[in-house]
Amino acid sequence: MTKSQSYQHWQLETDSDQILWVCFDKKHSAVNTLDREVMEEFSRIVDMLKIDTTHKGVILTSAKKSGFIAGADISQFTQFSDIAEATGVLTLGQEILNQLEALKLPVVAMIDGFCLGGGLELALACHYRVAEESGKTRLGLPEVKLGIHPGWGGTVRLPRLIGAPQALNLILNGHTVSGKAAAKLGFVDAAVPKRQLVNAAKYYVLNKPPRHKPGTLQSLTNQKIIRQMLGYYLRKQVQKKVNPLHYPAPFHVIDNWELVGVESDAAYEREAKSCGKLFFSETCQNLVRVFFLQDRLKGLAKESSFTPQHVHVIGAGTMGGDIAAWCAVQGMTVTLQDLEPRFIAPAIKRAHKLFKDKLKEQYLIEKAMDRLIPDINGDGISRADIIIEAVIEDLAVKQSTFKMIESKAKPQAILATNTSSIPLDDINTVLQQPERLVGIHYFNPVAKMQLVEVVQGQHTSQEIVEKSISFVRKIDRLPLPVKSSPGFLVNRILMPYLLEAVELIKEGVPMTAIDKAMTQFGMPMGPITLADTVGLDVCLSVAKYLGKYFNTPIPQQLIQCVEQRKLGRKTGEGFYQYDKRGKQIRGEEKPYDQPLDTISNPLVLTMLNEAFACLREGVVADGDLLDAGMVYGTGFAPFRGGPIHYAKTQGIHELYQQYIKQQEARGESQKVKEWETTAV
Repeated sequence: MTKSQSYQHWQLETDSDQILWVCFDKKHSAVNTLDREVMEEFSRIVDMLKIDTTHKGVILTSAKKSGFIAGADISQFTQFSDIAEATGVLTLGQEILNQLEALKLPVVAMIDGFCLGGGLELALACHYRVAEESGKTRLGLPEVKLGIHPGWGGTVRLPRLIGAPQALNLILNGHTVSGKAAAKLGFVDAAVPKRQLVNAAKYYVLNKPPRHKPGTLQSLTNQKIIRQMLGYYLRKQVQKKVNPLHYPAPFHVIDNWELVGVESDAAYEREAKSCGKLFFSETCQNLVRVFFLQDRLKGLAKESSFTPQHVHVIGAGTMGGDIAAWCAVQGMTVTLQDLEPRFIAPAIKRAHKLFKDKLKEQYLIEKAMDRLIPDINGDGISRADIIIEAVIEDLAVKQSTFKMIESKAKPQAILATNTSSIPLDDINTVLQQPERLVGIHYFNPVAKMQLVEVVQGQHTSQEIVEKSISFVRKIDRLPLPVKSSPGFLVNRILMPYLLEAVELIKEGVPMTAIDKAMTQFGMPMGPITLADTVGLDVCLSVAKYLGKYFNTPIPQQLIQCVEQRKLGRKTGEGFYQYDKRGKQIRGEEKPYDQPLDTISNPLVLTMLNEAFACLREGVVADGDLLDAGMVYGTGFAPFRGGPIHYAKTQGIHELYQQYIKQQEARGESQKVKEWETTAV
């Protein structure tokens, strides 16, 4: 290849077939993202291509191992001074991509790895797209997850290319799909194995086959009368999932598409103006904040070189079995130990289902099954780099287990407990080297919950903590460093909230009203449904344990449910009843004639009081980490930015005074400690 004019972020080379390769390699960045400087350079390249007569075509590709383009540089979201500036930047981006689309030279996007947001919008403006076929290549427009929607033509080009129903399903939900799935949908022209990517891209340049066009029915879905009917249906579907007051972006997409369609310049203009406004919504600003909190968790212990190959899990129950399966999905060898084969068999069955869901390809499923090894005798302990205990929440049982582990494990192996509430310094008293014990606390369901608490006891060495954080990242989870104290962070804050909700039932508030109040606040599910989902026996166990330290009263109704074996969804009955599939059976709803915030306010205040207590006691290092833990560990309304951030935006003093009044009404105000000094 011969190199052409050089740029800061783009490399241009001409191959022997006279094809120009435009390779994106963002300077000083491990990932390709689009920002103002990158797009200005790309605009100059497009201007050059308008008058290019020497090349047969163009292939856009990436020099990064991490993928094609991850989307826009989100840090720039916070730099717009006003709506007009944001709209102007979006309009300029649209113009550049429109000029790319109008080039006479055939342009192919060669996609390997992620192609998201603005990256996919750029690819959609190319004449052809070829992608690596595996699940490692992900394509999508996930902007709604940041409180905005595509603003560089994505809401116009994708529905125009593959029809409105499939395109809007991707846009409104922020879904990503594999290269193979994208080809099936029609917005990728060919999905091929990695070794064939270059040849496939060159084929489209040299042969110029007809460009993809939507089918007749797909085209009809963008006609005005269909848009009006489909728009009504789409709004109803989206409203089942999100409140338009909390998440306005998907509703803007529907409004824009329904009003102007995808065929005129007005569609681009409306898209830019709509997205420009959304940048300044409270939802967008808080979701961007949460995105950076996630980045902070991802960046913890990034200097660590710890690369565990073998994980041994003791306890094949729901948590232990699912931890083992998840580690196997991530490519590690896992030995799973329990007393008898009959205890391990259900875990292997669940693991196979997980592998099918996650890995899709039969040979990958088989490889994962080969990595997950039943181990009755515990032979894996001596070979493992990390040993995770997931037995019952009983101090004596855990101590006995770790005494055995320490005698067999290799000296450098990490000893980890998945305890949900027991302080490490109660467990490690039986160890000769207590500094080796760390908490690695997962949440249920393991395959869905991103957060993992990494718990440091008084004796846990910093090296072990950093290695554990590194391990959590290597299994694609978000590590949250917490101090060992009863309940750690998430359960410590969550349990008073759940117990307060049960108390409201005792006071005569309907369960359905309690749940509705909190989903209206923005929680993914109400506290009564959450308790049933976690398991009332688990809730009672944690509540009793925390009660020893914090003198927390336990509602009698919770105790009675557990005594009657009404444990929640897993037994078919808890506070609610459930069918055989675990779906909640809703009876007749009792009326509640008060505003729902009379329910949500005391529940949220209870959560905030415990959150400030955790800050005061140093359970986490700062309020941002606490917010990240509650968003990713409990689903605390992401559009509110986390509990501490929410308290600051609403006024800590005002909320504190409300909580004082709430406690005075119960004769408990003397227990309430100051919030404001904690938050400074």
